[in-house]
Amino acid sequence: MVVIYLGADHRGFNLKEEIKRYLQDQGFTVVDLGNHSYQPDDDFVDFSQRVAKNVLSNKDSVGIVFCGSGVGVDIACNRFSGIRSVLGFNKDQIEKAVADDHCNVLSLAADFVDKNTAIDFIKTFLSAEKKQDDKYLRRIRKLDRLLR
Repeated sequence: MVVIYLGADHRGFNLKEEIKRYLQDQGFTVVDLGNHSYQPDDDFVDFSQRVAKNVLSNKDSVGIVFCGSGVGVDIACNRFSGIRSVLGFNKDQIEKAVADDHCNVLSLAADFVDKNTAIDFIKTFLSAEKKQDDKYLRRIRKLDRLLR
């Protein structure tokens, strides 16, 4: 069973809490890496880093991170070799990102995505199949070497 690590700053906090309840109700194993309370001066970098490190340490896991624009958490997660985060903005794009680029973190823009849209994006993210063709695997190896 896949483990889903969640992380959010103050702007993503409320959406994270809604998504956490949804995922738990669906029977997923969810680990909330914070923030655990609304704190208007927190920093997205802290929670993105926690999610990225945990995804890297657990092959059977993915991460979902939230901030206002989704960009900050996406950038922060993508600083880690082996993490491929997608800033999700529609289901087709998310499906392609997982299939072609083996994305293992989904970044969501809480200022622009409501709960139902986020759930649709997450369903797509979790159900997409990673292509195993040589050309995709070669590209992923090249991506991972860029950050070493």
